[in-house]
This record gives sequence, structure tokens and C-alpha cells, in this order.
Amino acid sequence: MSYQDLNTQILELIGGKENIKSVAHCMTRLRFNLNNRDIAKTEEIKNIDGVVDVVSNEVAYQIIIGTHVTEVYNELMEMIGEDKTTMVASAHPKNLKGFVQSILAAISETMTSILEVLMAAGIIAGFMAILSLTGVVSAESPTYMIFDTLRGSVFHFLPVLIAASAAKRAKINPYLAIVLAVTLLSSNIDGAENLAIFGYNLPAIGYANTFIPIMLGVWFLGLVIKYLGKLIPKSLQYFLVPALSLVITLPVVLVVFGPIGTWIGDGLNAFFNLLMNTIGNWSVVALYSAAQPFLIVLGAANFVYPVVLNFLAQLGYDPIFSVASTISDIAVCGAMVGYFLRAVKGSKEKQTFGTVGFSALMGVTEPAVFGVFMKYRRPFLAVVIGGGIGGTIAGLAGVKTMGMVWGLTSLPTYLAGGMHNFVWMMISVIVSFGVATAVAYGVGIPQESELTEKNIENNEVAVSNPASLKQMSISRIAEGTVIPLNEVNDQAFASGALGKGIGIEPASGKVDVFSPVDGEITVLFPTKHAYGIKGKDGMEILIHIGIDTVNLDGKYFESNVAQGDSVKKGQLLGSFDVDKIVAAGFDPTVIVVITNSHDYLDVIPASKSSQFEDGVLLNIIM
Repeated sequence: MSYQDLNTQILELIGGKENIKSVAHCMTRLRFNLNNRDIAKTEEIKNIDGVVDVVSNEVAYQIIIGTHVTEVYNELMEMIGEDKTTMVASAHPKNLKGFVQSILAAISETMTSILEVLMAAGIIAGFMAILSLTGVVSAESPTYMIFDTLRGSVFHFLPVLIAASAAKRAKINPYLAIVLAVTLLSSNIDGAENLAIFGYNLPAIGYANTFIPIMLGVWFLGLVIKYLGKLIPKSLQYFLVPALSLVITLPVVLVVFGPIGTWIGDGLNAFFNLLMNTIGNWSVVALYSAAQPFLIVLGAANFVYPVVLNFLAQLGYDPIFSVASTISDIAVCGAMVGYFLRAVKGSKEKQTFGTVGFSALMGVTEPAVFGVFMKYRRPFLAVVIGGGIGGTIAGLAGVKTMGMVWGLTSLPTYLAGGMHNFVWMMISVIVSFGVATAVAYGVGIPQESELTEKNIENNEVAVSNPASLKQMSISRIAEGTVIPLNEVNDQAFASGALGKGIGIEPASGKVDVFSPVDGEITVLFPTKHAYGIKGKDGMEILIHIGIDTVNLDGKYFESNVAQGDSVKKGQLLGSFDVDKIVAAGFDPTVIVVITNSHDYLDVIPASKSSQFEDGVLLNIIM
């Protein structure tokens, strides 16, 4: 299990598997629904190798991992067991806020499980449009019909996909939920006129392409199964519970949830039609294109999933959010290209901008947002301007998409809406990319601080205004050459997402590690490659020895302290063998970050590059 260490640390710091109500994942993050968020050690989770950041909001407790999150999630599931993976929250919401939070969490976790299928349908639509327009396959041919049926089936049988996903979250037999879904889709019920049950006349409701009735139905099915399990003797449950639960649930769906789903769908349609007919849908497209990175930071971008599905079900296309999401993604890429062009040739910083820029181009913007935007801030302005202008163009031109797709690979799908639709989408993303690139290049890459390193070295800050600013410094950690943090060969640290600091390229042979402050050892990994120290003044320091050296399982490391120990400044913490670590194929760079950097005005390296033994490493401005 290649991510066992990562998941073990996450589970321990999140409060153990007994603190998990449910867990899901999207393209870059694990999304936890916790019994008690207060016991989750957020700052320590942020310090785990492999975690980019942590976002806690009303929807979920989210641990940012990266695009390999699926592998991490799969191994996590093996460790905590299926009984813990998709459990429905047992605690009833105590107030409206908790009720809304539960609904948002349920929708988000159910939708993220089927996103890959929805994206596949959109991309298939794009490919078929290309083949049809180029004359390779006629739109009237049986071949086109077969593959178009593959695309259409995803949305026609959407209730079946929702049923399977929701059943997994509700911890019930998914086949019972699927039976409920296919019953609703049967010709006897789906859109049937003059339908009645127990003498009650039912409205004609089309259940294909919808998700609200079946999602509510599966939730109710879970409750029925739970209570039947309490009422029926165990010896009879196997025979009676499945049949009775379906017989009880189906009428409730037809009488209650079907109409509710129709009202909600009609309400969403009416709301957005009002916007489109008054202000104009261009304003919503422009606003979302400009604001999506902020929503990603808040972990709230998934709220659009049900709205997009409703558009696809009611209109057959999405005129707003998928379009805006793609434009915003391309603007994020443009901002990173602007920084790439501005960065020093050959620097690690330039490599970072190129890597996260490509990721954004492919529709995954979290690495750029959390790794660069949160650090430099100015790229947000580039996306607000570039994405806003691109979104305005697309909105005014009436661009729409036929599926839930985004990023570069989604662009061919716009051909399904006609050549006019495709051309204007291309114009929108090109303008978005170009403007964002120009703005990012123009505003430039800010320095680590408005206070120059020269001023700090000469102590000019403390002298110029001693009444308003105070300065602390830390020194003597390990012998070696000091390098800027952004040159460290680890994106999570180099981005500054875990705090500001420096790197030390250690000398050869056995190198000792010393405590830079008086304080307490708050974290000591079993592999002895990382120390967390909390100083008496509240400063929180992480000393991380090497890149990915957790995989050495403690080899070539020695520790002289234990977690909970009090230490003095200059006290020996441990040592490591640089030559053996290098021979094993690992980077031995020592990384030092102030994990609570946000508590200070700034954390500034004392020098860019120097041989270090006893000199000052970092200046902390308060």
C-alpha cells in the first residue's frame, strides 16, 4: 500500500475512524464528514507529507491531496473498512445550519462519485460532433446512433447512477436502490398519464434525467430498512426487509418525492430564467468565471453540481456553469503562464508555475490555487479580469455545453451545439487566457515580503520603528547551505502552503539536528525524519529532513528526544546520515517552516544562500 503512511497519519490526526461519519473524494481532495471537527488536528494534518492544504467549511472537512487522490482514497477505504466509508450521519441536525450542511454534504458526496461517467458522456458528445462535422460518420448512420445512445444513456439512466452512489453513502444494499430507480424509469411509470395508487391520482412525472426524486427516495429507503430491522425478528429479516422496504418506499416516492423533485427543478429553472431574462445569463457566466478560484478556496465550488444536472435534464444543455468553469480554468492556466514567463529561467519557481499551469489547462486548478494563488494573491486578480471578460463574451454569445465537462478536453464537446457555439467558446477561452496571462505578467511576482531582505539583515526594520514592530530569529538547526524555500524539490513545501521558511542542503556524512528555540516537541514521526516544535512564545516550527524520506522507515535516522519532551535552544534533537540517504535515492534537504506563519507579519530568510553553522536562519516579524 503506497499511501499507507499518509493515510495512517491522517486517520490518527483526524480523530480515528470512529470520528468519521462518511468520506468521499473529488479530483484532488478527500472530503470528510466528521462527528467532531474540534478534535481534528488541522495544523498537524497540514504538515503531513502528501497533504497540500486543509479546508474546513460548511460542506465538508477537506484534505487537499492532489490528482492522485483516487489511489489515496482507495487505500484509505481498505484501512477503515466499508462500514465506515459511506455511513449516513446518525446524528440529527440540531438547527437549520446543520440541516443545510447535511443536505449539501449528501449532494456533494453523491455527485462526486459519478462525475467521471458524466464527464465521459460529454466528451463522447464532442467526439461524435467532430466526426459528424468532418463527414467521417454521418449523423444519420447506425454507427452514430449507437455511440450517441451510449452518451444519451448516461443522462437517461441518471437515476440509476444516483441510486447506486446514494446507496453506497447510505450503507444499504445498492441493488435495492437500483431496483427502485429502474422501476421509476419503467414505461408504466416514467411520464405515464392517468396513473393512480390506492385511488390517489398521480401527476405525470418524467423520472429520466432527474436526480432529486431518487436521491430522496434512497434516503427514505435507508430509513425504512433501519426501522424494519428493529421491528422484524432477525430470523425473518432476510426474507421480509428487502420486499417490505421497496413496497413502502415506492408509493412515498410517487406521491411525495416525485412532485417535490418537479417543484425544485421548476424552481431552479424559474430562478435562472428570471436572471437570464432580466439581467442576462451573461452576468452569471461572467461572475462564476471570475469567482471560481475563490469558491475553490472555500471548498464551495461543488454547489453547482445539482444545478448543472437540472439544466441538462430540463433544457438538454448547461448555459452557465460548465461554460464558466472551463473559461475560469483556462484563465488560471493563463495566470500561471504569465508567471512562468516572468520567473527566472531555470528556477524551481518557474517549474512550479509550468506544472500547475498545465494541470489547470486540463481542468484541475487546485494545485495552482492552493500552491500559487494563496501564496502570491495577485493571480486572483488575473483570473477575475481574464475570466470575467471571457465569461461575458460567452454569456452574450449564448454559449452552452451538452454535458458536465470542463477544461481543455471539453472544448470539442461544444461542437455538439453547432459551429457558432464552438467558435464563440474558443474566442471566449482565448480571450480569457490572453488577458489573464497579460495581467499576471504585468502585476508581477511579489517578493516574499514588502520588507527587503537587505533591510532585515541590517536590522533596519527594528530600528526604524521599534515601537510598532518586533523581531525574533531562529538559528542553528543543521550544518549546510541555506536555499530559498521555493527551490525545495517538494511542491507542498515550495509553494508555501505549509508555512514560510527555508531549506538547508546538508553537509556530507553524519549531520546533527538542533532545536532552534526553547519549547516542546509536539510532533515526532516514528520514522524520525521530522520534528514539530512549539516554542515558548507560541512559534510553531516544523523541521522536515529530506524529501519522501518517510519511505526509509527510520533508516539512517537517529533521535535523541521523544514527543512531549521539553527542549532548550541548541539542544541536540537527533542526526541523520546524508550519504546513505542519497545512496538510497532520496533528497536529503532539510526543510524548516514556521507552520503558523499567518500569526506573524512576515517570516523572512536571513540570507539567500550561505554556508551555515551558527548564523541566523529566519527572521520573524511581529
